[in-house]
Amino acid sequence: MKLNYDRKSKDPTYFIQVGIRNGKKVTTKNVERIGKHSELLKITDDPLEYAKQRVKEYNENIKNSKVEYNITVNFDDKVINQGNTVSKSTCKNTGYFYLKELYSSLGISDFFDKVCSGRKIAFNPNMINMVLTFSRILDPGSKMHTLKNLTGFYGDFDFSHQDILRFMDILEENYDEYLSHLFESSNKVIKRNTNVCYFDCTNFYFEKESEDEDVYDEITGELIKGLLKYGVSKEHRPNPIVQMGLFMDADGIPLSMCINPGSDNESLCAVPAEKKMLKMFENKDIIYCSDAGLGYNDTRLFNDFGGRKFVVTQSIKKLNSILKQAVFNDYDYRFSQDGKPASLETMKTFDRTLKENRKYYDGYIYKSILVDKLVDLGLFEVKQYKNGKTKKVKSKGNLKQRIIVTYSRKMAEYQKTVRNRQIERAKKILANMDPDNFKKGPNDVTRFIKSDKEKKNYYLDEARIEEEAKYDGFYAVATNIFDMKETEVLDIQSRRYKIEDCFRVLKTNFSSRPVYHRKENRIKAHFLICYTALLIYRLLEVKLDRNKTHFTTEQIIETLQNMNVVNCSDMYYQACYTGSDVLDSLEQLFDLKLSRKYYQPKTLNKCKKI
Repeated sequence: MKLNYDRKSKDPTYFIQVGIRNGKKVTTKNVERIGKHSELLKITDDPLEYAKQRVKEYNENIKNSKVEYNITVNFDDKVINQGNTVSKSTCKNTGYFYLKELYSSLGISDFFDKVCSGRKIAFNPNMINMVLTFSRILDPGSKMHTLKNLTGFYGDFDFSHQDILRFMDILEENYDEYLSHLFESSNKVIKRNTNVCYFDCTNFYFEKESEDEDVYDEITGELIKGLLKYGVSKEHRPNPIVQMGLFMDADGIPLSMCINPGSDNESLCAVPAEKKMLKMFENKDIIYCSDAGLGYNDTRLFNDFGGRKFVVTQSIKKLNSILKQAVFNDYDYRFSQDGKPASLETMKTFDRTLKENRKYYDGYIYKSILVDKLVDLGLFEVKQYKNGKTKKVKSKGNLKQRIIVTYSRKMAEYQKTVRNRQIERAKKILANMDPDNFKKGPNDVTRFIKSDKEKKNYYLDEARIEEEAKYDGFYAVATNIFDMKETEVLDIQSRRYKIEDCFRVLKTNFSSRPVYHRKENRIKAHFLICYTALLIYRLLEVKLDRNKTHFTTEQIIETLQNMNVVNCSDMYYQACYTGSDVLDSLEQLFDLKLSRKYYQPKTLNKCKKI
């Protein structure tokens, strides 16, 4: 604040003037009239000194966060049409300031300074990456959508669509280095718990009708496989897809990812992805955890012979007859809560309505079965026979593991209920059967429908239903960990749901699909941006949880989305949101003082600096 008056006037009027920088625009406004020189002579002998003292007092009030503005409002003023077809909101989002605190702590700006040194680029890659990341969390959409809504964020962000595409090229060129940098820098923000690494795969579809063609390199003759391919999709969409493999730590924070063609078998990507991730850990011992599809023999072998542990889901239906007999044998089962011997028959027949049986209904019984398996090592050895002849044969190694089997009465009843509903749907299909158009699937309700040899008569497959009922309530994991209690191993496997939650956040909250890019490098860059958004959000969520304040994904994102401010006559900003438990918790963590009703522009400008 400063004193403003006409120095040439014989009877000047003294005002308190404020200078306001709002983005690139600087505005000066007279916020208070002190009085005319002749008027002030009635109360003081030195009007100029009196006016200076009033300005000093005004500045002291500002330091104490108290100030009075005299604003004239004309209710007949109209909003000005600046050539817009559609009216735009003048609210500015400030919720991203919390995300920016985490983004800045990851040192991404330094990373881009390093990889772009020596390049002549006219845009700020860090700014583009930051805006695309925050938009993916707060206002997900296409890159054009983000560009169109740049004014929705508080601050000055200036770049073009061409700048975005060039930035994405730079990002993809440094794919592995970027992922490695994010892991190393995030370890400084939160101590990463990498003792257990969870891995899973998912698919993302594209707004495209045809898949990419495979091409041969003109120089090397190598076959380069297209990225967009038709593959197995749970949603049965007729669009080409890409496959994402994601590694996650024990806290649910992403560690690394890989992008593969949609037609690839997901079981083949686990080992190559893990090899890349282990380079970041400097070959630290870990426990690899995945579902059955990603825990096949090669994955188990890779970790076991590498001195690492694994915990993977094991399908009981795929066990040999001897192991199945051991599973169903009512011997050596123990109760999960106290480790005491328990009976499989008792768990199936107890009265769950009795209060004393509630702990058995909520718990489970388990037992461990030792399994040694000869596996192909991918090597050859020379075998010599008694007659002196030799033969080159494959080398075999012994993979030591154990299968931990569990039975839960609650799970058994749930699976029975689901199957009964499927049977009812199968009966409805039989009632309106069209043999010529009937198609049978291995996992849907049609698996309960059987036909004769001529495929003219169809009926309910009672033998299939009875066979499936045998496995109700049973669950198994395979592991090479022998120095840990069974319940502790099962607890590791039980946290695997968090990686499914990561995919849910990516697809539902961040709208990472459908993907509108067609070039392979832009597609990978798109998922790197999505990965960055997921990493920052998970870091925020873990920080809140460790502060003993847990909120859902929807609650956190909605709070950040609603944190908008509106410009009041270029003099101050007013909050357009209410207080909340989420906001209070965010303030406890970051202390950005964004729980106020009013803000001076300079206060918000400090928060937005990159």
